[in-house]
Amino acid sequence: MLGSSSNGGRTSSSSSSGGGLDYSFKILLIGDSGVGKSTMLLSFVSNTLHDLSPTVGVDFKIKQFTIGGKRLKFTIWDTAGQERFGTLTTSYYRGAHGIILVYDVTRRETFTNLSDVWAKEVELYSTNLECIKFLVGNKVDRESERVVSREEGMALAQKLKCYFFECSAKTRENVQQCFKDLTLKILEVPSLLEKGSIAVKKQKLKQKQVHQTPGDNGCCLS
Repeated sequence: MLGSSSNGGRTSSSSSSGGGLDYSFKILLIGDSGVGKSTMLLSFVSNTLHDLSPTVGVDFKIKQFTIGGKRLKFTIWDTAGQERFGTLTTSYYRGAHGIILVYDVTRRETFTNLSDVWAKEVELYSTNLECIKFLVGNKVDRESERVVSREEGMALAQKLKCYFFECSAKTRENVQQCFKDLTLKILEVPSLLEKGSIAVKKQKLKQKQVHQTPGDNGCCLS
């Protein structure tokens, strides 16, 4: 079970401490606008679903939790899923340890776009060759409106070499399990563990440098 100590929102990046962490991982949510990425994210990091207005540009939330005796920090990035934000693409994908490709089971075009657009972007821009990828069909609570079958989703996941999940961000069905399985898969890959450990060390070093330069407002840490 995913542990406690969740922290969501833009402001948490500056207040979160690297102290005590074992690994820090970057997770991406990608897919068309309106498929429920933001709701899925909030369902994972928060006990309440709030602020469900469409994402504009890029947003992120942070969650710290313990699994298998390891203390982890997830920085989860969410985009609007619109082409006008394409200028962010390279930096958005860089260094991602896990990628969740989301479609809406009631809108076939969102499913088609995963293979026609999003999967190609992942292949083009992702810098971690062993990055863990999950294909997730959202909105299964609207079963009567479903137009993409579970079998079609599983077939595409196999084609894209992704793990497959279906969930409902609205009712929270399978959302926690999806992130738990993603976490466990990441923890099985030595190269991702090494990079996640290095990320923690970099955060600690950055914090140490900040503490060593009190009042120096002109300092810019790279």
